[in-house]
Amino acid sequence: MTNDGRLTSAYRPADHPGAQPAESIGALFTRVVAEVPERDALVAGVADPAQRRRWTYRELAAEADRAARALLTRFEPGQHVAVWSVNRPEWVVLQLGAALAGLVLVTVNPALRRGELAYVLRQSRSAGVFYSEEQLGQRSGQVIAELRGDLPGLREAVSFGGWEEFLASGRPGTVLPEVRPGDTAQIQYTSGTTGDPKGCMLHHHGAIHSARGAARHCGMPDGGVYVNPMPLFHVGSCVHGVLGALALRGTHVLMPGFSPALLLELIEAERASMTLVVPTMLSMLVEHADAAARDLSSLSSFLIGGSACSAALSRRTTEVTRTPVVIGFGQTEAFGVVTQTLLTDTMADQTTTIGQPVADMEGRIADLATNETAPVGTQGEICVRGPQTMTGYYDMPEATAAAIDAEGWLHTGDLGEMDARGYLRVTGRLKDMIIRGGENVYPREIEEVIADHPAVAGIQVIGIDDDTWGEQVGAVLMLRPGQEAGPAEIFGWARDRLAPYKRPRKWYVVDEFPMTASGKVQKFVLRQDIHKGELPPAWEYE
Repeated sequence: MTNDGRLTSAYRPADHPGAQPAESIGALFTRVVAEVPERDALVAGVADPAQRRRWTYRELAAEADRAARALLTRFEPGQHVAVWSVNRPEWVVLQLGAALAGLVLVTVNPALRRGELAYVLRQSRSAGVFYSEEQLGQRSGQVIAELRGDLPGLREAVSFGGWEEFLASGRPGTVLPEVRPGDTAQIQYTSGTTGDPKGCMLHHHGAIHSARGAARHCGMPDGGVYVNPMPLFHVGSCVHGVLGALALRGTHVLMPGFSPALLLELIEAERASMTLVVPTMLSMLVEHADAAARDLSSLSSFLIGGSACSAALSRRTTEVTRTPVVIGFGQTEAFGVVTQTLLTDTMADQTTTIGQPVADMEGRIADLATNETAPVGTQGEICVRGPQTMTGYYDMPEATAAAIDAEGWLHTGDLGEMDARGYLRVTGRLKDMIIRGGENVYPREIEEVIADHPAVAGIQVIGIDDDTWGEQVGAVLMLRPGQEAGPAEIFGWARDRLAPYKRPRKWYVVDEFPMTASGKVQKFVLRQDIHKGELPPAWEYE
């Protein structure tokens, strides 16, 4: 580093703005309850204002305590308990109760289908699962009942429809265990290039550190209001929404699902301080007829994560809502937000960079060939190290070793550059991943499902640029000669086996794939042909 603070290599040391207490989620919750017992803690942000249930911190603590003691009548501290549900207040109470009880919460996307759910419950060794009875077109209770014979480790299945009965089953005298900041709080599933979902083990301290820091950088004050439209299974919701509000002793307004009209109304009605959205959500919000008419003056910023936010969208947001945009970059393995722009950053930095590594986190660009720190302005892999590094992938030591090197650096799989100020810019992805509306989609997983169809001789799944979703899932097929299978049959095969966000929407058919001399498919050639219009879609589904 030079005398004027400019970097001489693409390594930014950790900034330590002040020591934060290392505590468990339960300890943080207990402390905040004692400090502001009558402050609103949780609001059910449903469409009908008359139906918006509210809990003070004192009331939420009483319910979370009952949940913790009920959990401990069924499970031992350290065991894994899954939650497979759409957003609902009981989800948050379960999260806090599990933290108090020393259990590990396994968050499951409610869109997963039967086979996908079975994999997560089996691989995580979940001893129990909580679920909403009907969600996203599935009768969840029936699905779980059918799976239990194949999951001998799954001892308990509790419907949120019987939540009061569950709470009443706890023993008041049950002693809550000691939970340490470094203990695993959650397992959240992501996937790698192998296509096998991997469970990121997220510890208490890292979750609090990430949520608190991101909220503060967005300008959320002590006692502020965090409106949360994100799905709770996602790190941007159960970490940043739930714990971001908690860490700043604020109010968490939980939406049942994203709706631009409802989000705008809640920001105005609840005097929101901040919200986190993905670019697809932000675009829908900005273009909504109510965007310019609503009073959003309480809002410090929109925190944008999940995928790249265009400069045009950032500018449009500021013009229409008169609210600045803050860019967050990260991944589940790094607790969601590991680099962030600041409210004081220029529009150029807000629209062309992902900011600097957050407090207490080191960042560097690793040379792809040598793994040495690259020079400033040179492309390489973005790596981070510090308290926001996951413990590892559950029961996957080889995958953990590939992600976290011997020196503790988390290799994100994203390509980028660092300038002399320590600001980062994403230039691409090592992992062949598609980001559709903030959801990570992994081609290998989809390819393996569709390749099992008898009419499919070969398949390559790629990301297709899309104005609404950022990227859309595209499938390039080679069909077997003599096999009769129309578009509806092949799409139906995918529909029955894949969550909606993973299903290809644009389908292309080729006689052969472009190959390298060593026999590897050149996906970039397929992308180029599609982009140039030389390979039009054979069929499309909305």
